[in-house]
Amino acid sequence: MSYVREEIFTMHVQKNTVVSITYELTDASGKILEKADTPVSYLHGGYGGIFPLVEEALHDKQIGYTCSVVMEPEETFGEYDAELIRVEPRSAFPDNVTIGMHFEGAAEGSDDYILYKVTDVTDDSVIVDGNHPFAGMQLSFACTVTEIRPATAEEITHQHVHGPHGHEH
Repeated sequence: MSYVREEIFTMHVQKNTVVSITYELTDASGKILEKADTPVSYLHGGYGGIFPLVEEALHDKQIGYTCSVVMEPEETFGEYDAELIRVEPRSAFPDNVTIGMHFEGAAEGSDDYILYKVTDVTDDSVIVDGNHPFAGMQLSFACTVTEIRPATAEEITHQHVHGPHGHEH
């Protein structure tokens, strides 16, 4: 009689693995700001695809691991910066500009473009805000690891996930 030895390989979250998670992002009062019931994926290992504190909490964990990480503004989207609110001439925008629209822009003399949200429109001006909507907020990021796989050479080279739950070229 022969026996087959079966080994079960359990993958851990390590550098250059693709990690899929479901998550919920809440503010300090517990209000849900974002929720992903369908898994989203990121390339683990310092590539900037997820908050560094969350990546640290997930390192060396396995499928099914659940955690909640509380982060201060400087660990997420930064402090609210009143200097990122700008009043621009109405003539610099399309005729159909409305509150809530987004436009890319840069400060005078800068090559760094950021996304501005229109917060007010008058006959003469448009007020835009370049702060992230969650800037200045303490956030809680709760997640569950749903899948772990080795990253492909192409994903490592491009420093982001390709395919299901990730970026497509």
